[in-house]
Amino acid sequence: HDTGVKEQASEQATTRSAAAVDKWKDDLAGSVVAIGNAPTALYRVLELIEGGAAPPAMIAAFPVGFVGAAESKDALIAHAPRLGVPYITLKGRRGGSALAAACINGLVGQP
Repeated sequence: HDTGVKEQASEQATTRSAAAVDKWKDDLAGSVVAIGNAPTALYRVLELIEGGAAPPAMIAAFPVGFVGAAESKDALIAHAPRLGVPYITLKGRRGGSALAAACINGLVGQP
């Protein structure tokens, strides 16, 4: 719901999730990216890194659903090693915000 995201998505003929990721571009370097729902957000993160954005410290990717979820995670698996970005994901259509949160909590040692 950030200001301008809906309009940017409309102008670029993309999803609001992908448009919102563009706002992360300057903050990606050394960050931990956690994606729990939107395959288009994961695709956009990969596009930004491919385009020269400084990579995050890691990506925890758990997009869920029938449309693009498995494919976006396959793209991460295929491209992240070449981009030098560590990642955690789950193959297939399963995932979601709860898995992304559990992953991050596990990494930082929270119950």
